[in-house]
Amino acid sequence: MLIRKASHAGSWYPGKKEDLIKNLEYSFSDKEFGPGKLPETLNQDSRTIIGGVSPHAGYTFSGRCAAFTYLNLFKERIPDTVIVLGTDHVGYGKVALLGDGAWETPLGNLLIDDELSKKILDTSDIIVEDRSAFTGFMEQEHNIEIQLPFIKYCAKDKDVKIVTLKIGIRRDYSVFEKIAFDISTAIKALNKDIVIVASSDMSHKEVFDKNQLIEFKKFDQDVIDAFVEFNPNKTLSAASKTTVCGAQTITTLMLICEKLNATKGELLKGELLKYYTSNDIKGGYGYCVGYFSGIISYI
Repeated sequence: MLIRKASHAGSWYPGKKEDLIKNLEYSFSDKEFGPGKLPETLNQDSRTIIGGVSPHAGYTFSGRCAAFTYLNLFKERIPDTVIVLGTDHVGYGKVALLGDGAWETPLGNLLIDDELSKKILDTSDIIVEDRSAFTGFMEQEHNIEIQLPFIKYCAKDKDVKIVTLKIGIRRDYSVFEKIAFDISTAIKALNKDIVIVASSDMSHKEVFDKNQLIEFKKFDQDVIDAFVEFNPNKTLSAASKTTVCGAQTITTLMLICEKLNATKGELLKGELLKYYTSNDIKGGYGYCVGYFSGIISYI
């Protein structure tokens, strides 16, 4: 069985189990930048929160923002499977998933939901199975791996599975619609509780004074406003004017949720949970990255 190594453990986040648990506990319990409470589940029979956006920087900067997303995705019930939509920073050009195997984390391995991944592959003529998209040279890509300790921690004693999907380079809106249709079709074919996470940081830019920081945040706010409005096309358009690295993951997340909802006829809403920048964390100015936590739910 292929096990994708935790290549960023010990650098982007703690590599030892006990240290990682302490770090995650801090991310959730911090009241200034985090949600201020540890994750709990209500064990409800159904859920209203079906997806979310989570940042993927080192935990020192983005961990407390990501905690908001996972606190909410797991609070109604612990899902059976989490689909993680990953972006690309190292030049991958396809749309691929890992069909089987597991991802290593310091908290224990997360198994791939091979039933769901096979269903997606059988449904889609765009999404391919490609192990090289996640291993070897591509292990430099961090944005999916960063999400996984949060999933493992929030899963508690339940064997939550994952499907990891990489959407390389920015594409036309119609391609995201097709990817979303294929994934939503596969989800609806299975009797499982499945949630979707879009891995994305917001803008990346040098900021040298207060006015530039205000302008920086305004560009990110335009993307967040379109997300809250639940307008996928507008979200992609706003993100394309920025250096948001997961424009394709956020857009695809929204489109999957939209298509999952097509048979329900209920209204969907996007919700901003938390936004801050790396400059807010470290103080001063310089290279700045925005972090956004948001969820999508039935109204």
